[in-house]
Amino acid sequence: MSERAQRLRLLEALLFASAEPLDEAALIRHLDQSADVQDLLAELVDSYAGRGVNLVRLAGGWAFRTAPDLAAKLRIERTVARKLSRAAVETLAVIAYHQPVTRAEIEEIRGVALGKGTIDTLMQAGWDRPKGRRAGPGRPLLWATTSDFLVHFGLDNLAELPGIDELRAVGLLDLAPMAVSKSTGDAAKADELE
Repeated sequence: MSERAQRLRLLEALLFASAEPLDEAALIRHLDQSADVQDLLAELVDSYAGRGVNLVRLAGGWAFRTAPDLAAKLRIERTVARKLSRAAVETLAVIAYHQPVTRAEIEEIRGVALGKGTIDTLMQAGWDRPKGRRAGPGRPLLWATTSDFLVHFGLDNLAELPGIDELRAVGLLDLAPMAVSKSTGDAAKADELE
């Protein structure tokens, strides 16, 4: 094998193995000083023209990239399942059962301030959306669920959301009703009277 062919192979291997574009100075460090890197790169560019990958100049360096006409055929899209935080699940439930609802109303129902990205996370999932503005001071945005919400949870319409009795039956709510003490205002479980 000729010295030039060996240099081409080494140059090709360096470029193939690098995740980032390599500039000519980095390539020269691996070749001997007498190598004409620009000439070798031009030969590799010609050699890869019309193939599935091309040698291209990027950001002052050189890198192999997918041929532009094939890029669309190589695109892989996959759904990434992400688990919602407890705050996001609670917020989604409040929106679903009380829609249209403002951010302040969600916070009041949940009893805690709403995190900055909670509603954004639900919007990215496609499960909630703005639905106009409430007439009143500040004209706050109203939030409602989307048809994607219904599809994801297997519902035809919002009337199919489970009621309190159904939620209690599957153990998602305490069986004992909650009562508010008049003297302190604290929530306490009411004793069952029989």
